[in-house]
Amino acid sequence: MNHVSAKNNRRRWWPALALLLTLMMLAVGCAPAQNPYEGYERHTDSFFDTFDTLIQVIAYTTSEEEFQQAFEQIHQRFRELHQLYDIYNTYSGMNNVKTVNDQAGIAPVAVDEDLINLILFAREWHDRTAGRTNVAMGPVLKIWHDYRADGLFDPSLAELPPLEDLQRATAYTDIHLIEVDEAAGTVYLPDSRMRLDIGAVAKGYATELVAKELEAAGLESFIISAGGNVRAVNRPFDNERETWTVGLHNPDASLFAEGNSLLGSVSITNASVVTSGDYQRFYIVDGQPVHHLIDPVTLMPAAHYRALTVVMEDSGQADFFSTELFLLPFEESLPMAESIEGLEVIWVMPDGSIEMTGGLEVMLTLY
Repeated sequence: MNHVSAKNNRRRWWPALALLLTLMMLAVGCAPAQNPYEGYERHTDSFFDTFDTLIQVIAYTTSEEEFQQAFEQIHQRFRELHQLYDIYNTYSGMNNVKTVNDQAGIAPVAVDEDLINLILFAREWHDRTAGRTNVAMGPVLKIWHDYRADGLFDPSLAELPPLEDLQRATAYTDIHLIEVDEAAGTVYLPDSRMRLDIGAVAKGYATELVAKELEAAGLESFIISAGGNVRAVNRPFDNERETWTVGLHNPDASLFAEGNSLLGSVSITNASVVTSGDYQRFYIVDGQPVHHLIDPVTLMPAAHYRALTVVMEDSGQADFFSTELFLLPFEESLPMAESIEGLEVIWVMPDGSIEMTGGLEVMLTLY
């Protein structure tokens, strides 16, 4: 796989790496004489009570009732997974990630298989890559979370965590010490100072679970946009377009800016588009933004890119790689991307230049 470098001197052409689901879709060719999708209509709805983000669904169904049934299933499943993967809150009748963390060094916790499978998934890919994405990094990430929360609450308190505190916390971040007993259905952290933080993979993994379950239930043409995670199944059933189009947001523009804040778009079918960027979650220290994507080597926010977008089929894998590749310098990130079949990547460098894998040339449109 060859990669492509694109330079741009015009500020409005900075690429987008927060993925905003657009309502446009790429038209390809002329409509056939006969409409194989006659009777299908486009429906859309959204909710904002899971994973701290707006989740939008667009689907083509033969009736409003069919869409509403599917939408309710999507909403309910996202609620269940949000609660299961929550690291901050407990819920009646459920053992979740917070329960596992609270029982660290005390006892194994019986949990749903969707949590066990996520941990095993994250550990497998951690071992198959450079290991930058680590769901056992909770002790370090909690320190950063607390400093970020204080800085957002009162900007006069905004400061960086002491490096010595972060270094001490790394002693309790070995992903291989997480004890998963598949037969018993339990997870155990053997040291009370260990802590799971699955934020790097949870939303994409949940989106993939929901998409697969809806597809198995008979929904044939739909797209889910969960913040920076987009998952498309099949093509739009409108007899006009062969692909869904996902807009790429300019990382130098406000996520809520009016007007056109997009650089371009990626056209996909049966694929996911996931982004990581330095502008999505941050606080300000001494006039400088400090983002949330922490390099486990330096224990500081990674500074290799402004943003990075991954395109591949599985949303969970795409979410993992959007973080893993963001945390690696380009000379390591590119070879890893090229070694994974079905993976395409766009890198936005600090100077605004673009690097991309070769397969994106046929998917990417710049405006």
